[in-house]
Amino acid sequence: MQIHETEFPGLLVLEPKVFQDERGFFLESYNRESFRKLGVDCEFVQDNHAYSRDAGVLRGFHFQLPPAAQAKLVWVTRGAVLDVVVDLRKGSPTYEKWQHVILSAANFKRMFIPRGFGHSYVTLMSDTEFQYKVDAPYTPELECGIVWDDPDIAMDWSSALHGHDPILSEKDKRLIRLADFESPFIYEEL
Repeated sequence: MQIHETEFPGLLVLEPKVFQDERGFFLESYNRESFRKLGVDCEFVQDNHAYSRDAGVLRGFHFQLPPAAQAKLVWVTRGAVLDVVVDLRKGSPTYEKWQHVILSAANFKRMFIPRGFGHSYVTLMSDTEFQYKVDAPYTPELECGIVWDDPDIAMDWSSALHGHDPILSEKDKRLIRLADFESPFIYEEL
């Protein structure tokens, strides 16, 4: 597996070794010991699978508050997404900045998102399936989020949305602004 560090401490883009031939492909999607050797030492406790019927479905920026904060390992098994994170860890050199990567079934890339990041994605294709592992169970009362088009984050979604409005859940339409969020996340150097 190849690991690509980003300018965001702890945020990693991973490319598994893929064996392909005329029959299809094989890859090891997760191996705890291999991930530990790469510095990703999480005990994942829950796997999630999301399906989006249309291109332009936008989810997030989602996260859970401590003590139920989650690290995530995310990837796409069908279709493609523009995956975006925002660093919410006070004291981080990338605090309140965003980073994005295209994850697709074709490129096999994964992203490891440490605790303390808001996470969002928009589907680039119809019939997209998004999967992820988390290291803490879903805790509804500690769920939180920042609205996708927050002017303080200033993420440019235009290339992914092609001038169309995103398809949002009612919950995502009501998320708070970054200016109204007092982050409980503290950056700790690795």
